[in-house]
Amino acid sequence: MFTELSTTALIAARGADAAAFLHSQVTSDIASLEAPGTQYSGYCSPKGRLLATFLVWKLGDTILLQLPRALRESVQTRLAKYVLRAKVALTDASAEYRLFGVSREAGERTLLPFVSVLPQKPHEVSAGASLYVTRLPLERYLVLASTADATALHAALVAGAREAPPETWSRLDIEAAIPEITPPTQEQFTPQMVNLDAIGGVSYTKGCYPGQEVVARTHYLGRIKQRMHPVRIAAPLAAPGDSLFSDVFGEQASGTLVSAVGDNDTECRALAVVQRAAADSALHWSTPDGPAVTLLPLPYDLPE
Repeated sequence: MFTELSTTALIAARGADAAAFLHSQVTSDIASLEAPGTQYSGYCSPKGRLLATFLVWKLGDTILLQLPRALRESVQTRLAKYVLRAKVALTDASAEYRLFGVSREAGERTLLPFVSVLPQKPHEVSAGASLYVTRLPLERYLVLASTADATALHAALVAGAREAPPETWSRLDIEAAIPEITPPTQEQFTPQMVNLDAIGGVSYTKGCYPGQEVVARTHYLGRIKQRMHPVRIAAPLAAPGDSLFSDVFGEQASGTLVSAVGDNDTECRALAVVQRAAADSALHWSTPDGPAVTLLPLPYDLPE
């Protein structure tokens, strides 16, 4: 299986201070990330609430922030306000590259002509002449190819794998419990609420960035009262930002959907931030007596 991620955008940071600038803005440790490599990260408001989540590509002198296309302009504009005298240029690089999500089986059949070896561990990157391949959780690959040279790659994928819609990749992200902030959920969650700290997207030793004091205080005081879980909802039309309710909190919402994708005509899969006090109770979507919500196991351990 493969899918082209057509709703994804890229912000490029280039220049002598690119790594140092982004290190001072996002939640992850950009300075320690070796190139080529990827990592998850987030961008917070001063109140410690997420404005965006990223997959960061560090490719030598270029660093790419991968995020939903709907957020690219606003996030790039906000970051640009803090460049000041730093030697870094921020540009929309979406037209420079094409992104393809590829299953492990399809990748082994189609990608080896383009790279000498496929990455073996999550976030390792293998470089080819005109593309990069990183490995993501759930044994799948993400391919970043220059637009000028992506035609041959796309032809190889079409010849050797089944093409799937972008929703298929979104479903895998939900299964892997990888959060994606979108316009309906901006400024609703701290990084820990969406488990960004559990997937390598938060550093508590790197120094200051917007919202750092709130994020660090939440960590060191142990006040993480909400966590993200994969869920199954007995309704097909749930959407990011929708509320969940529980017997514990009554008519007060006890959770919020981060992302959702239809599974069939009667249910959907989603990621939901849920009050820990309500996690073991009966959960409902949209209203206190709405369709049932079932919490599913996380594919990784949460920090103590």
